[in-house]
Amino acid sequence: MFDFFPWEDRRGGAPALPAAVAQRLLDWAGADPRRLARARALFALAPDHRWNEERVLERYELLYEARLVAEAFRDADQPAPPDTPGRPMASDHRRILATALGRLRSKLKYRPVLFDLTPETFTLSQLQAAAEAIAGLSLHKQNFRRGVERTGLVEPTGVMSAATGGRPAELFRFRGVDPQAGAAPGLSLPAQR
Repeated sequence: MFDFFPWEDRRGGAPALPAAVAQRLLDWAGADPRRLARARALFALAPDHRWNEERVLERYELLYEARLVAEAFRDADQPAPPDTPGRPMASDHRRILATALGRLRSKLKYRPVLFDLTPETFTLSQLQAAAEAIAGLSLHKQNFRRGVERTGLVEPTGVMSAATGGRPAELFRFRGVDPQAGAAPGLSLPAQR
C-alpha cells in the first residue's frame, strides 16, 4: 500500500513527504492562503498542525491538484516526471484506494475491523504490526496492549508460538462480539512511539 502512498507511511516518524516534494507543494501553494493552509494542514508541514491519518483521500487529491502525482500528468496527456511520488494506477484506482484506506483507518477506531485482516490466531505483536501497517503509524507497545485488553475483544488460546524469533509468545484469538452489547468497540490507536 505504501508503494502507492509513500507519504502515508509515518511509522518512522515525520516527514511523510520527501523534502523535494514538500517544497514543490509549497511552491505550488505560493502566496495563496487557502492552498497554503490546506498543504500545511493535510501534510502537517507546520509545527502547529497535527497529522490526521484518516485524511488519505484529501492528501492524494491535493497532490493531484498540485500536479505532483503521475495521474495528473496522464490525465492531461503529458509525460510525468520520474520523481513523482508513489506508484501510479490506471484510471482513478489510486483515488479509490485512497478512499478505502482513509475509511479503513477511520473504522479502526469504532469497529473491530482489524480482526478481519488477521489470521484466526495471532500474537499481540502481529496484531500491533497489522494496526501499524493500516494506520501508517508506530504505536507504543504497552499502550497498544493495554488498549486491546481493555476492549475485551481478544482471549488467550493457551498456546505459545515459537515462530516469533525470540522468546515464545502467547497466541490470542478474536473473542467476537456480544450480540447483547450492541455495537462492537474498535481499537483506539495510542500515541506514537
